[in-house]
Amino acid sequence: MKKIAILGLSVLGLVLLVACGSAPGASQSGSDKGNTIGKTVKIGVNMELSGAYAAPGNAEKNAIQLATDEINAKGGIGGKQIELVVKDNKTDNGEVATVVSNLTNNDKVAAIIGPMSSGGTLAATPNVTKAQVPLITPTGTNDSLTYKNDKVQPYIFRTIFPDAFQGKVIANYTEKSLNAKKVLVYYDNSSDYARGILKTFKANYKGTIVDTLSYQAGDKDFQAALTKVKNKSFDAIALIGYYAEGGLITKQAREMGITQPIVGGDGISDPTYTALAGNAATNVHYVAGFSTKAPFNETTKKFIDAYQKAYNEEPSAFAACAYDAVYMIKQAAESGKVENSVALANALGKVKGLVGATGTIDIDKHHNPVKSAVMVKLEDGKEVAAEIVK
Repeated sequence: MKKIAILGLSVLGLVLLVACGSAPGASQSGSDKGNTIGKTVKIGVNMELSGAYAAPGNAEKNAIQLATDEINAKGGIGGKQIELVVKDNKTDNGEVATVVSNLTNNDKVAAIIGPMSSGGTLAATPNVTKAQVPLITPTGTNDSLTYKNDKVQPYIFRTIFPDAFQGKVIANYTEKSLNAKKVLVYYDNSSDYARGILKTFKANYKGTIVDTLSYQAGDKDFQAALTKVKNKSFDAIALIGYYAEGGLITKQAREMGITQPIVGGDGISDPTYTALAGNAATNVHYVAGFSTKAPFNETTKKFIDAYQKAYNEEPSAFAACAYDAVYMIKQAAESGKVENSVALANALGKVKGLVGATGTIDIDKHHNPVKSAVMVKLEDGKEVAAEIVK
C-alpha cells in the first residue's frame, strides 16, 4: 500500500508539473501572445556587422536607422517611437541563434530585422518561432526560409524576392536577352543562397550547361579552375554567389582573356564587388531588388537622396530592402489592434500595397513579397544601365 501511495503521489506531481509548464510553441514567458508592445515599439536588429558579410550587413543597418529616424520624426508607429536594439551576429550562425535568444527573451523585442543572409535566417528560425516573434530578412532569398515541407513558417518574412524568382530571371535573361545557348556555371557550394538559385536556374534554363565549377566562401585564387575551362565553348558565365569571391573571379577571368558575359544574382550587387573587380567588371549583368538608375517611384527617389545625405554614398539593393522592412513593420503595426508580437506577425502576413524603395510590395500567402526586380548592367566597373523586370 505504501508503494502504491508513493506511486500515486509521483504521478500526481508529474501531472502538476506538466500542467504548470509552457504549452508547445509558447514563448519563454509562458504567454501565447509572444512579447508585448510597450511604450515603444522595440525592434531587434540581428545583423552581420563584422565577418564575411559585414559590408552588406552594415549597409542594411544604416538603412534601418534611416527609416527609423524618418518614422520617429513623424510621430512613430501609432504614436509610439521605434526603439532599435542592434546586435552583431558576426556572420556566424551560432552567434545568430544566441542573438535571437537575447533579443526575444531579454530585450523583449516585438520584431527582428535580419540576418541578411539565408543561412543566418535558417539558424534564427527555431528561436524566433519558439518566442513567437516575427523576423524579416531583408535579403535572405532561400526558398525554404518562409515555406518549407508544404508549410508556411509563421514568423518568417522577407522584403527580397526568393531564389526561385532570381533563378528564373537569370535563366530567362541569359537565354533570351543574351542569346546564350551554352553556359558555364560557377557557384558558391558553401552557400544556401547560391545552391538555391542554381537549382531554379537549372530548372528554367533551356540551353546547355557545358560545365559546373564550385568554390567555397573565403577562396581567393580561382585561376586553376578558370584555366581548365577557358578554352571551352560557352556563351556566358552564370556566376552565383556573393560579392567577395564574385569580384575576384570576375577580375581573374578577365585577366585570363575570358570575355563572355557574366550573369549573377543580387549577391554581387554590393559595391564591394566592383571595388574588387575594378574595370574587369565589364559585360556583367545581375539581378537586383533595386537600382539608383531605375527608380520604381517617388519613394525610391526620396530614399536615394536621404541615404546619400546621411551616409555620403549611393544606397545598394541590400540597403533598400532593409529600409522597406522597417516600413513593412510600420504598416502592419498600424493596421489594427496590434499589441504584441503574435498579432504583429499576423498583420505582417496581410501587408498589401506598401509603396517602398524597392517598389510596391504585396506579401503573398507564403510570406514572400510580390514586386518587380531590376536587371543591372556593368561596364568598366560602373553601372551603365538598369531594366525593371516584372
